[in-house]
Amino acid sequence: MNEPVRLLGANEVRRIADEIGLRPTKQRGQNFVVDANTVRRIVRTSGLGADDIVVEIGPGLGSLTLALLETARRVVAVEVDGVLADRLPRTVAEHAPGLADRLDLVHADALHVTALPGPEPTALVANLPYNVSVPVLLSFLEHFPSLRRVLVMVQAEVAHRLAAGPGSRTYGVPSVKAGWYADVTLAGTIGRSVFWPAPNVDSALVSLHRREQPGDEDLRRRTFSVVDAAFAQRRKMLRSALSPLVGSSAAAEQLLRSAGVDPRTRGEQLTVAGFTRIGAELP
Repeated sequence: MNEPVRLLGANEVRRIADEIGLRPTKQRGQNFVVDANTVRRIVRTSGLGADDIVVEIGPGLGSLTLALLETARRVVAVEVDGVLADRLPRTVAEHAPGLADRLDLVHADALHVTALPGPEPTALVANLPYNVSVPVLLSFLEHFPSLRRVLVMVQAEVAHRLAAGPGSRTYGVPSVKAGWYADVTLAGTIGRSVFWPAPNVDSALVSLHRREQPGDEDLRRRTFSVVDAAFAQRRKMLRSALSPLVGSSAAAEQLLRSAGVDPRTRGEQLTVAGFTRIGAELP
């Protein structure tokens, strides 16, 4: 039987940081969770089970990693910072010695990761660095179709964008692209005091449950190009917003009518299915 896991508290986080000479930087969006109750809440909300292979992006000092190891079959931790990557296995060995063999560490920039060691991941749970949260999330959804469930902590403003629906003022590119892959919902808020250093913005949890995608990779690329064009000029009607993409306003109008979309519609009013219909008609 494995020994109980000792989760990190504020004093332990600061001790490890001092030991390795870490000074958290805004450049890498480093805000470390120092509250064990928050870590357990994240894992509980994620719905992870004993058979899950979970990928964690940006494990940092290991606060969330320890709780994930306690719950999942395996944890694949992707860390870009060499000092943090070097320290993580030791932290696991000290705080969860019986579970150290469940950890795979990948020292890499998550934005460029397209393959992972071991069995295919079934879940992604992470406190994502604020500055790259959306690109990293979309990249993993694209490259790892085996991911069925995702729970990420991001800046609250970003969380609301990801979960927004058509007609909302926060509905935009992240909403549509995340919605291509999954059903996206807000899963709770996180106070600033559970981080070190405390961020200047609020945080929130976003839950994604993978569903069948509307089409193949070619259709996804075409649809995403329509989404990018539509929201590059979000206040314009699609007839005008898509004209740079297809060459003229007249061509855009013809494209939209072929897709069964009113050319006077704005991107912020269109569902994922609507964007997909336009993508399917794109020459």
